[in-house]
Order: sequence, then C-alpha cells, then structure tokens
Amino acid sequence: MTTFDAASASPQPTITTLGGLRAAGIATRSLREELRGNLLAALSTGADPWPGLHGLGDTVLPQVERALIAGHDIVLLGERGQGKSRLLRALTALLDEWSPAIAGTDLSEDPFHPITAAAQARARAQGDELPIVWRHRSERFVEKLATPDTSVADMIGDVDPVKVAEGRSLGDPETIHFGLVPRAHRGIVAINELPDLAERIQVALLTVMEERDVQIRGYVLRLPLDVLVVASANPEDYTNRGRIITPLKDRFGAEIRTHYPPELDDEIAVVRQEAHLAADVPDHLIEVLARLTRGLRESPAIDQSSGVSARFTIAAAETVAAAARRRAALAQASREETAVPDGTAAEAVARPVDLGTLVDVLRGKLEFEPGEEGTEREVLEYGLRVATAETARHRLAGLDLGPLVRAFEDGVTVTTGDAVSATALLDGLPDLDEAGLYDAIAERLDAQSDGERAAAIELALEGLYLSRKLSKETGEGQAVYG
Repeated sequence: MTTFDAASASPQPTITTLGGLRAAGIATRSLREELRGNLLAALSTGADPWPGLHGLGDTVLPQVERALIAGHDIVLLGERGQGKSRLLRALTALLDEWSPAIAGTDLSEDPFHPITAAAQARARAQGDELPIVWRHRSERFVEKLATPDTSVADMIGDVDPVKVAEGRSLGDPETIHFGLVPRAHRGIVAINELPDLAERIQVALLTVMEERDVQIRGYVLRLPLDVLVVASANPEDYTNRGRIITPLKDRFGAEIRTHYPPELDDEIAVVRQEAHLAADVPDHLIEVLARLTRGLRESPAIDQSSGVSARFTIAAAETVAAAARRRAALAQASREETAVPDGTAAEAVARPVDLGTLVDVLRGKLEFEPGEEGTEREVLEYGLRVATAETARHRLAGLDLGPLVRAFEDGVTVTTGDAVSATALLDGLPDLDEAGLYDAIAERLDAQSDGERAAAIELALEGLYLSRKLSKETGEGQAVYG
C-alpha cells in the first residue's frame, strides 16, 4: 500500500451519511470510469500523469494510457530495475483523492451500490442515515509481492473458524474472511513478480478477473467486485522460476513491455531522483556511473536476460557519496581540513578517485555469463575506465589541456587518494604559465567550491591518463599522476 502523506492531502470531506452525499449532489463512479476520466482530464490540460518516470514517455506510457482508457487489466513485462513497480504505484495518482465508503464494511463498499448481503441489509434499514467514511486514494492501492508460499486464503479468502465458533453455520456467507483481492474492492491490486505465484493461486484469480466472482470452498458469491488487477513479471521467469498460466495471460487486456531509459539524460535523472546521497556527487560523476551501467547492458560478459538494474546505478552513486563523506571525516579528524565558521565539518564532495570503491561492493549485483567466473572485477574496472574516458571527452571537449601535460613532462607529480583532501589536491597542482586553465576546467564542469574544483580537475587528470598522455601509479589507497 502506498504511504499516506497527510501534509500534502487536501482536507477530508465532512459529510458523514448517505443522505448528506445525496444532498450535496455527490455521485460515485466505477473504478474504471474514475481512472479513465481522471487520466483524460490530465491529458486534456497538458498535465503530466506520470511524474518521476523517465525515458518511457514515447513508448511504455502511451500504451498504459490506452489500456486504462479501454478499462483493461495490465501486466508489465521487463527485466529488473526498469521501473515496473514505480509505474504501478503511479496509478494511484489517477484515483479521486477522497472517495466515500459504507462505514464498518470489510470491502469498503460504495454507499450507492453495496455488494454484500450484510451491507445491502444495512442500506435498506438505515436509508439516508447510513454512515459513511472517506478513504484517501493511498488506501485504495494494494500491493502484493508474489511468493511461492502465498495461499488462496491470502489472495481470495477462506472460512473464518472464529465466526463459525460464534454460532454461524458453514453455509452462512458471513463466515467468510475475505482475502486481499476482495478487500481491494473499488481499488487497484498490484501483484509484483506474478510468475512466482503458484499456478493454483493463479487459477483462483481467473473468475475474479473475468466474471468478478469470488469462489471460496464451495461458496459462489456473486460479488460484482470493482477492482483493477495490474501485475509485473520478468520475461525469463517463464522458464527459470515459474510462468503465467495461459488462461490468466488471456485475462489481462494489455501486456506491455518495459525497457531501460533509452537516453543518457534519462538514466542520470533516475539516479538524481532516487539516490540518497551522503555527500555531494558532481554531475560529471553521475554521468560516469550512468555510462558504466549502459556499457554493462551491452557487455557480452553480463547475462543480459537478467539485465542491469537502475538500482545498480543508484547504489553506485550512494557508494561514491559514502566514500567522499568518509574521506571528509578522516580529513577532519586529522586536521587536514578545517571546520567552517559555524563549527560544522567542511563539505564532502565526491571525486573520480572514489569511483574505484564501487567495484568490490557492487559486483554482486550483476549476473555474469557462465565462463566469466573470476573476471568480474576486471569487467567492472574496464567498464569504469571506458565510462570515465567517455565522460571526460564529452565534458572537456574543446579545452586545450596541453599546458597541463607539458607541466607533467617536467617531472611534476600530483597525488590523490582516499585520504587526500580537496585542499591538498589543489595545493599540489603544478603552476601553469598559461593562466586560466584550471578556471576553464572548473567553469566547464560548473565547479564552485574547492571540493567541486578538485573533482573537476581530477577528472581532467584521469582523462589524460586514460588517453595515454599521463601515467598513473596506484597503491595503498593513493594514485600518483606523473
């Protein structure tokens, strides 16, 4: 279920009875009419119904919109980390913010159209005095991760022995404890990793999705459930772990393939949106990580049927930021960096030297092809070098770095590393006769502070090394350019 953010919600309506709804002229819509109407309203005003979804606007999202307008249940197929779960959760924004429901019912039934015998009896007896409650849209989205131990009782329901013990007969529909799908009445049911759901459980969903009936241990309850069933699946799961049974696939009106962000800018936007960074990571380093991920998605050493998730790039950015924060803390402790006037530690800014920290940490997030055992580190290091070189060429194209190269030809060396502060790195740079090169590099990479300038100039040094114009010796957490 999505999280209810009370701070961003509009005030809950104050009407408390069915009669109050009638007097206010408030009518209810079916779930599909509600989704269709709100989506079309957003599209007609130019609003973005899918904030935070990058790189899918010309491919996946139009298909989803057509499926919702048609009223279809949806299954999304795609490799891991393609935003399937985020897309399913985004459907919640297309629901009305507040919707009325009969108070005290298990299925949050429509006050104008109750579906259970008990709610119908209450509606007849109480008339316009029927009490109602208001549900926020966040309460109308139910998410279930399919696991092999999921039962029919979990999804559909079962006889409640407590209710039987209270004196009800087994033939009484009131003895039923409803499962997740019926309880999502007038809402959205999202099933992640659908092939992991046992086939007998998938069979139990058939009548719910087609006839909207609920069948529990011989009971056939004609409950016109108003639910939208959406699901996600990884295509190779059909053979590796499980499959979606053919009759259930036929029940989904739309089968939509997802994909990774097609453009580099989209990849970067996803990282900036999702990563929780412990330090400042300049844009050019995020670009390196995005290029690394995109390169791995084309590498013959990586199992492409499993994919390289966007979570890999996000975790890489968080690891690089953590390395920068650790360096700043160590430098502060050793008094290599001083505190700013308010007494807090100097800023922590990631530099290219921090990129090497992610190799050992993140190689377990990739599935390598058989025969690549033992080469995982080499594959990642090579991909990182390629991504760094491409970023340096892209970001510094047109700048003449010749004066910097000539300075090194005179025997100058520059040291960077885990324990080398930004100030120490800048102080160790060679003096150049041609004024303004360091400023030009900083301006090109939008570097303002000392930490950002150090990161920018270090990218230039690494680019020169990767283009074989400088040498570099590494060891004991340090790198010496010369």
